[in-house]
Amino acid sequence: MKLLGAVCALLLCCWQANASTVPNIIADPPEVTNQTSAVLSCNLTETSLPIKGSHWMYNGKIIETSKSAEAVAFTVHRLEKITHSSGGKYECVFLTEPPLSRTIEVKTLPHVAAYKHSEHGNEKDKGVMVCVSHGYPLPTDWTWFKEEDGSLKPIINGTTDKYEIKSTPNKTILTVNDLSIENDIGDYTCSGTNELGTNTDKIHLRVRSRLAALWPFLGIVAEVIILVTIIFIYEKRRKPDEITDGSAPLKSNSNANHKDKNVRQRNSN
Repeated sequence: MKLLGAVCALLLCCWQANASTVPNIIADPPEVTNQTSAVLSCNLTETSLPIKGSHWMYNGKIIETSKSAEAVAFTVHRLEKITHSSGGKYECVFLTEPPLSRTIEVKTLPHVAAYKHSEHGNEKDKGVMVCVSHGYPLPTDWTWFKEEDGSLKPIINGTTDKYEIKSTPNKTILTVNDLSIENDIGDYTCSGTNELGTNTDKIHLRVRSRLAALWPFLGIVAEVIILVTIIFIYEKRRKPDEITDGSAPLKSNSNANHKDKNVRQRNSN
């Protein structure tokens, strides 16, 4: 029993010794939340592994300007201005065998933007409005509103056949069926929410009469009718003048022949 206890104590000591030398990366800060700028740092501790350099990665891609060949256990990456386009996962990587890394998440409010701020559709057809989101993390919840009497009225998906909402983390689509000039014209708001908060954008929907598409055709028809009428009136007024002009020379020739006949008769006498 004493021998077994000694063996167990020896194994425990060995495990503790190995555990104490397991490499550890201390990230500061461990997470960035809704900040305008930040300094990310990683400190590699408790390791005897040789270091050949380090670099940073952003969403799985190496940041070329962060590459370093220095054999140091400390690295820094500065974010001078944090926007929705710079939010995401940053990873410090130490070039050891094997490589060691630690991830720092940079989180921002969702960036919500309408694909088009003005949409239109024809009466009785469908109107489609789209909003997209960028940044990290993406929205976990999308909501649509219609502005009525100065307030926003939520549009609930599936309650009627009028509205249809389809959403993914980075996009939401609102379809308005059976468009009506009286009821559907107006401003619609899309709202995207993640763990940090909510952002919105607005789209104006216009509804045109079904006859609106016929107006260009009717305009062309009217122009043709007017042109034909003008040509008809012109031709009608010109024909009597042509008849008069044509008969005048005939009359003058007859008179000339009559005069010549009288002259010949006088000469013969």
